[in-house]
Amino acid sequence: MSPSRIQQAFARLHDEHRGGMVTYVTAGDPDAGTSAKILVALARAGADVLEVGVPFSDPLADGPVIQRATERALAAGMTLRGTLDVVRIVRRSVDTPIVLFTYANPVVRMDPAVFARQAKDAGVDGVLILDYPIEEAEPVRAPLLDAGLDPIFLISPTTTDDRIRRSGELGRGFLYLISRLGVTGVRDNLADDVSGLVGRVRAQSTLPVALGFGISTPEHARAAAELADGVVVGSRAVEVAEEGPQALREYVAGLRAALDR
Repeated sequence: MSPSRIQQAFARLHDEHRGGMVTYVTAGDPDAGTSAKILVALARAGADVLEVGVPFSDPLADGPVIQRATERALAAGMTLRGTLDVVRIVRRSVDTPIVLFTYANPVVRMDPAVFARQAKDAGVDGVLILDYPIEEAEPVRAPLLDAGLDPIFLISPTTTDDRIRRSGELGRGFLYLISRLGVTGVRDNLADDVSGLVGRVRAQSTLPVALGFGISTPEHARAAAELADGVVVGSRAVEVAEEGPQALREYVAGLRAALDR
């Protein structure tokens, strides 16, 4: 099987000695067309991977900013199928890897095999199902692999070394490492002992590591990229997107400059 867009992106970043930038947007916030335009703008401004959130009524891991984005998207009628339609629109304009960030319920309700086929057809490259533990992931992981999609797993500071290793074995593309316990949101500083946390993951897996939860400034991004292969920027990107396209382009350009140093 040829490398996925995600695998190619991280290989290219590694060869160029640059940090990767994964940017998050909730599909349908504030409406389908605008969120598609935001995703295209992020890609053209320098995002290496686009993470598209599927709005869900019980976003357990999300802080206030992304919760509000989810509420706006749901109020506008966004669904999992609608999210795939947004991806189709984005895919017509950019070749940037796209990862769906979703909770399990919408995928199970659609049927994992149907979801995987439709996601692939829409232009999705990888899927992170936030609340599916690795011990129960195979019924969803297998259809993703069959469709040629990268299953991506979440690692937290409390994940054991054995479960990190299993996540690396079962996953593909990259591992999403959350830098702190709690929910998403803008923070003033990186979490303590990020270096030790990344080191633990490196010891158990050869997959690229993208570090998220609390990264919002160019300084955060540069410091995180000295340890990990990429950074995930979510809450702050959602906030800036509310300020308009120019503010978003300038924000992403600042992150890109920091990661390219």
